[in-house]
Amino acid sequence: MELFRIALANIRFPNTPQESIALAERAIEAASNQGARIVCFPECFVPGYRAAGKGVPRPDPGFLERAWSAIADAAAKARITVVLGTERVVEGALLATALVINEDGSIAGFQDKVQIDPSEEGTYTPGSDRQLFHAGPVTFGIVICHEGWRYPETVRWAARRGAHLVFHPQFHEAEPGSYRPTTFADPANTFHEKAALCRAAENTCYFATVNFANPGSPTTSAVVRPDGTLLAYQPYGQEGLLIADIDISTATGLLAARCRILP
Repeated sequence: MELFRIALANIRFPNTPQESIALAERAIEAASNQGARIVCFPECFVPGYRAAGKGVPRPDPGFLERAWSAIADAAAKARITVVLGTERVVEGALLATALVINEDGSIAGFQDKVQIDPSEEGTYTPGSDRQLFHAGPVTFGIVICHEGWRYPETVRWAARRGAHLVFHPQFHEAEPGSYRPTTFADPANTFHEKAALCRAAENTCYFATVNFANPGSPTTSAVVRPDGTLLAYQPYGQEGLLIADIDISTATGLLAARCRILP
């Protein structure tokens, strides 16, 4: 058994971009104090996901640079790796992305959202490449929201290349009149949480999905073992850190490696 502690920041949607920095800094410190070696945030947490009615200001590259610098400083102080849901502007195009910050505060790189939902086409531009990242003995990949739910090959790409763990930053809030779950992967709920179980089992890797603390949300933050069983989940709508110890010796990537890729 080779245990490695991770944290998922299941925290509220920030009221302002500046508050997103403060919330991230507090979560980083708290995760480190609880012994986590990686903390992952929801989709576009800084400055906030650009959903209808959220009032997130126009993209500001200057703000993003300042935010990333402040959060990198917090990561270095806490000695923890950070997977930060954020956005970035590349040649005038806005991309949803995840910034990975090493435990010494250096920048490991970005994983852009490659498969975007049709509803996002007027806001975000899809990325084009996938990356692997490392934190101590753990190799991990990142798939963002829609691409993890609906495109199994995005998770398989990482698992086939040695990822023990795939993080899944997401944004998912309740719709009017929607079912309000209280237990993970409730049969009466949408397909999304069942997909999380599948992504782990079909690739023999850990799958860690992290959402905002949204009242009535159809999905919550959770960690799924490589055999597709649930390790832990955050109570729905409850703000806080989900802490989990993963056994990386069980994340063999066996089923991902056996998958024949068709031309």
